[in-house]
Order: sequence, then structure tokens, then C-alpha cells
Amino acid sequence: MTVNLTVKSIVQQIRAGSLTPTAVAEAYLQRTKTIAQKLNTHLHLDEAAALTEAKGSAQRIKEIGADRLPLAGVPILIKDNICVRGSKTTCGSKILENYVATYDATVIKRLRDAGAFVLGKLNMDEFAMGSSNENSAFGPVRNPWNLDYVPGGSSGGSAAAVAARLAPVALGSDTGGSIRQPASFCGIVGLKPTYGTVSRFGLVAFGSSLDQIGPLTCNVEDAAMVMDVLTGQDANDSTSVQHPHGGFAKALANDSEGLKGKTVGIPEEFFDSGLDPEVGACLERAIADVQKAGAKIKRVRLPNISYSVAAYYVIATAEASANLARFDGIRYGYRTKENGVSLKELYRKTRSEGFGQEVKQRIMLGTFVLSSGYYDAFYAKANKVRELISRDFAAAFDSGVDLLLTPTSPTPPFKLGEKLSDPLAMYLSDICTIGVNLAGLPGISVPCGRTKSGLPVGMQLIAPKFNEQTLLTGAHAYERATEWHKDQPAI
Repeated sequence: MTVNLTVKSIVQQIRAGSLTPTAVAEAYLQRTKTIAQKLNTHLHLDEAAALTEAKGSAQRIKEIGADRLPLAGVPILIKDNICVRGSKTTCGSKILENYVATYDATVIKRLRDAGAFVLGKLNMDEFAMGSSNENSAFGPVRNPWNLDYVPGGSSGGSAAAVAARLAPVALGSDTGGSIRQPASFCGIVGLKPTYGTVSRFGLVAFGSSLDQIGPLTCNVEDAAMVMDVLTGQDANDSTSVQHPHGGFAKALANDSEGLKGKTVGIPEEFFDSGLDPEVGACLERAIADVQKAGAKIKRVRLPNISYSVAAYYVIATAEASANLARFDGIRYGYRTKENGVSLKELYRKTRSEGFGQEVKQRIMLGTFVLSSGYYDAFYAKANKVRELISRDFAAAFDSGVDLLLTPTSPTPPFKLGEKLSDPLAMYLSDICTIGVNLAGLPGISVPCGRTKSGLPVGMQLIAPKFNEQTLLTGAHAYERATEWHKDQPAI
């Protein structure tokens, strides 16, 4: 079988009896063997375990029936900060190098219940901290469009694997753009749901008020099918909610209007002098395509969005400092090999040896902004800015705008090592996506062009809270009007 299949086509062929989950697994495993090493996408690939998972999917299909399983026989790759029972969950870090998860994340259980199966675990920036996937303790991931370039981060392994057709879908996590930015860099679709839409139970926490799990796929319809399965309240996650809407894939199938009659807002702040000219040209063309599809374009303002990076790196590092305090070398994970040290020295040496430079840098910053005398000056103020940014988005939508359209990233993919010596330039890679996380909104990146050198460029659409249906139908309408999503790297 060909591996250039969508989620929908796999499900259709499984239901028709022309494919089996085992045949699907074998085909993707064969391609993975020839390509994954070039890209360094996989951290854990157990062929026997994957085939066992496929047999489990086949058994479920036999017992329940493929017609009742929305993801029957679909192989899914998982970012390595999402727990899969019996599999290593390293978060791309030496400190968890040998940690084996003892339970399944809620999203894993829901995927299996829907007939899907896990194919492997993917590389990522350590503890999801990064915008290039160069911070992994196990080496950088490479962009399948050009191996000298980064795939984006922190879900770079997920984006590169889907772009290279190592699976039709992968799960990632998005704290400040970590699904959407790598989706843009790799020329695929990446969806960050409304905060609370998808359970975080089993996701190793980075920034608890910002993190969301979401799908990376080759097209919008596949993302909708996966979201139908992932969405829903979970007793194990008190921040999860029952989504007021559902049936996203059905909504796409029944949608005849697309962008007709919709008003799409263009925030002026995202189209200033800081935008790469090639990205700007792709976005202007995308805006014209959106107009041709029937949408009305309206220029809007987000006055406080320029403060989003500063606010984010205070809030996210503060939450990371608290969340990562559990990795102390006592309960689980890496412990320093040095003997005869005091308890305090054991903590210090374990964390110094186990964490990478970027993680240590963020823990120190987060600890500082939470410390006595600085909490009000930094952390409390950042949360006030967060509220202002949320109000700016709300005001834009209240002005009659259905969707906002922005670049996903201000630049195209950059070369490996290009920004490692300049943390600020690296942090600014997420300037277009961070505000969405601060406000808890849903956002999606879809391919909208190529640079002169052939590297992908992504367009971001943003919707009001819990309006994934509007977001997906809008993105799907744009996708139908263009051809960019059909391209794939020649690797």
C-alpha cells in the first residue's frame, strides 16, 4: 500500500475491507526505517510493539465494527511528552531518559477507543521549551523540505514526521505556538484547540495554564476527524470542559458556504516591518484568496499584542519552575552518579546534569519572577497584561469579525544553529502564536505558500473560544481554494 494516505482514506479502506491495520502499520514502519534516521524524528520506535498495537486495533474493529470506530486502523505518532503506558516518555531530556510511563494519557485512551493505534514516540525540544527542535538531549530534528533547516518547535518531530508521511497524523502540544509554528515550517496543518477542550491528563506539564494537546495532519479534514475523538471533559483534568459543539468532521462535510459571508480580520500589528518579505508576500496572496472565496476583509487592531512575548516568558517560566521542581533525582528519573553527597548537593548535581541549558535558563528565570520582592513586579504584572491581550482579542471579535488571519511565523524556516546564540531572536519566532495561548483561543496553521528556495510558509487563523467549528470550516474553505496543502517534500 502507499503511505501517502489521509486519515479519511485509511478509515474508508479499512471499512471497505481493502486494508487491515496490520498492513497499514507495516507500510508506515517500512517507510520509517528508511527516512526517520535522516530526520531524527523518532525517539522510540518498537516495531513489535507497533504491530501489537495494530493487532489491538484489528481486534477492536472485529468486536465493535469499523463503521462505529471513527479512526479505525489509523496509525498515530505521539510527541514524547505524552504518556503511553509501557513506553518511554523522555520529554527529550536526559533527566527522563529511562523513564517508562505507568499509565496512558487520556488522549491515548480515546484514540485507541476510536480504533487508532500508536506507532511510536517523537523527538521534541526538551520539556517542550524551544522553537526549533534543537534543544532535545537526543539531537535536533531536521526539516524534510531541506535537511539543513529546522522543522520548528517544540513539536518539530511531530511536524517533520507527518510532512515526511511517516504517519497521517501526530499529536503535539502547544504552549506558545509549538504545534502551529512547526506545522508552518513543515508545510502541514497544525491545530491548537481552545484551552480546556482536550484533556491534559498524561501530558508532562510545562506551563499548566497554557498547554494544550492538538493534532498535526496533512489536511484540515483529518484534523477535524481527530478532534472529534480528542474533545471532551475528563474527570482526571479539572481544567477540561465539555465542548459546546462537536461533530467537526460532519460540519465540514455539510458546509456549503465556507468563507462566504464571513468577516476575516487582519491585525495590523502582525504585518509591520518585522515580517520577512517572502512571508509577507505569501500572506498578501492568502488574503486575496480568502477574499476570492467570499470573505470580507476588515483591518483590526490588537493594541497590547506587542507585549505578548514578554508576558508569556514571565508566566510560562514561572509555571515551568514550579512544574519541573518534581524532577529531583529522588522519586524517578535520572540521579547523579556521584556518591556520598548531601541531600542538597544531590538535588543540585542531579538537576545540573539532567537538564539542558535552555531548561535550566527558564527554571532560573521562573524562580526569579516568583521570588519575594519580584512577584508583583513581574508575575502579577504579566498576568494583568495577559488579561489586556485577552480583551483585545475579544474586542476584535465583538467588532463583527468571525476569524483573524495572521502569519504563523514572522520568518520562514531558518538554518540549524542560526539562532542558537541569540535567545531573543529565537523567542521572537513565536511572536505570532503566543497571544492565542495567553487568551486561551483556538488557532490553526495551514500552508499558504513557498519561499523562492522552496521552504513552506504557513497562515494562522484564530477564532473565538470554543469556535473550532468556525475555525475548521474557514481553514477548510481556504484549503479547497488553494493547492499548497497538496505539496510534500521529495525525501
